[in-house]
Amino acid sequence: MLDQSAYASKLLERSGMAECKPYVTPMEEWLKLTKASTAAKVDATLYRSIVGGLRYLVHTRPDIVFVVGYVSRVMEDPREDHWAAVKRLLRYVKGIVDQGIVFPKTYASRLQLTVFSDADMAGDIDGRRSTSGGKAAPKRLPAVVL
Repeated sequence: MLDQSAYASKLLERSGMAECKPYVTPMEEWLKLTKASTAAKVDATLYRSIVGGLRYLVHTRPDIVFVVGYVSRVMEDPREDHWAAVKRLLRYVKGIVDQGIVFPKTYASRLQLTVFSDADMAGDIDGRRSTSGGKAAPKRLPAVVL
């Protein structure tokens, strides 16, 4: 099993969310963040530090890849509504802090890795770009089968 439970706990402490109530979803449904937000500014250094920590956490938590990428778009000028989305994600992390990626012992000849992705077509309010649930592999690489 690969997990980052100690790192996730430290990230929650650093953000002041160690004692928060956990959520079962990482993001509000239909959340749309924009760089043109008129909400109050927040501490950009803290925002970048926490989002950077979440970017490291996705190595063992692929279920938060989409949200971390989404909140990363506004790192140059974070606002209260952006910080609220990060706090929601941290509450989700609080609920999954002890989870990770499990590679079960198998006696089969081959272990097959199956990956799913979701997309939001032209969902970016600022640039009308599409959003993917994960980073695509280069096209020259074959599908991963172990």
